[in-house]
Amino acid sequence: MRQQYKEYLKLNKNILLGFAASIVISAIASQEFSGQQSYVNATLTLVVDYVVYFSTFGTLFYVDNRKKYVLASGGIAKDELKRDLIKIISSLGIGEVIYTISRWSLQYYLLSSSYPAYVSSMIAQSISTCIYLAAVNLSVKILRLYRDGA
Repeated sequence: MRQQYKEYLKLNKNILLGFAASIVISAIASQEFSGQQSYVNATLTLVVDYVVYFSTFGTLFYVDNRKKYVLASGGIAKDELKRDLIKIISSLGIGEVIYTISRWSLQYYLLSSSYPAYVSSMIAQSISTCIYLAAVNLSVKILRLYRDGA
């Protein structure tokens, strides 16, 4: 398998594992906040979601890429690292804007439609995650983060 595709698989694995951890914790948090107004519940649940997701994703992404930028001399390829960090942050940033809007809106709608809090959280996060994955993968492709031979 080409290295480029392995990199896409690692990125998507990290994203999905981050969301797997955050979907469980977010559902519990949403249920805990179920006595709050729908907009408060959606907002607080989104904050919990982000803390869990970024902690998990960041750790996994670091573990997968910690040796990628180390030179044979033991130094760090700073220019390549800087270029790739800008691309990955840009890609994730675009996806996060889309994710935040869709997740908050969906959860608020579901809570307002009398769905249980934990169900609203899980449905909103599942749908938003699919949208997020599409946006991030498209952004990574457009920004050419993983080129042939990378």
